[in-house]
Amino acid sequence: MNLHGVGILGVGSALPANIVTNLDLEKTVDTNDEWIRTRTGICERRVAEEGITTSDLATKAAQAAMADAGVGVEEIDLIVVATVTPDVPLPATACYVQAKLGAVNAAAFDINAGCTGFIYGLSVGSQFVKACVYRRVLIIGAEVLSRILDWSDRSTCILFGDGAGAVVLGPVAEGQGILNCKLGSDGSLAHTLYIPAGGAKIPTCQESVEARQHYVKMSGNEIFKFAVRAMGEVTAEALEGIGLGKEDIDFLVPHQANHRIIDAARKRFDLPEDKVIVNIDRYGNMSAASIPVALDEAIRSGRIKRGDLLGLVGFGAGLTWGAAIVRF
Repeated sequence: MNLHGVGILGVGSALPANIVTNLDLEKTVDTNDEWIRTRTGICERRVAEEGITTSDLATKAAQAAMADAGVGVEEIDLIVVATVTPDVPLPATACYVQAKLGAVNAAAFDINAGCTGFIYGLSVGSQFVKACVYRRVLIIGAEVLSRILDWSDRSTCILFGDGAGAVVLGPVAEGQGILNCKLGSDGSLAHTLYIPAGGAKIPTCQESVEARQHYVKMSGNEIFKFAVRAMGEVTAEALEGIGLGKEDIDFLVPHQANHRIIDAARKRFDLPEDKVIVNIDRYGNMSAASIPVALDEAIRSGRIKRGDLLGLVGFGAGLTWGAAIVRF
């Protein structure tokens, strides 16, 4: 078995055209722009138009990433979609993406690790490439979270947005690309962020619909405290695993959940604000899509350049957390 490095060959993203501002939300729920901005950092978010599915956004992001990488669809060996908003419960959304792309040579499956899904996908996909099982792998984080939000619940509906981001993974020189991934989970905290019904535990029925059990439920204070600790610890562990420290990071690309959480992570690593990629003000929390969309924007704007050392870090439902250290 010939081992080698695994790198990001191309990046892409796709966002709905429809913008919903905080002022728009003021008209439908008991909240206001100042309250949302000061507590979350969010000013607006994208909401998918009727008829747009997770696989639609995922496909567009994948096409952009393949074009950026100069990789043809026939070269894709595996498609991994990280999502908590699949098109349907069965089959995997990745299979719909495969069909829409025409990626006839690709295997396909989904990952559900909440907002950490993209990091989990990077870890899984990179192993296939490193072990020479596959050569070109698409990792996609895609969400249409607007379909699982209770738009009368001001504690959750203000936070989330829709979108998709994708990367193409492939072989690179040893010591380049994805240098280390560190993953974690704590199922005892599952109750802090979940959807009660729609699975085998509480199948869909009239009672579950009337009780509004098919929408996201969240314990914000518990998650906030967890996230601040987990993001710092897992990034430090991922760096230490390859003999590096926080001083080696050129850019931190965190999950875009809350500007106060991001700022706490920045301060832990003694990074100036211009070394942390933030777009939560324009997109809100896009779950598994947030990190790849932020990465794509930072690369296309010229902020992140080849050779930079990146810390990608997220946390999410499960509860899960993870970090990837990448030499771009």
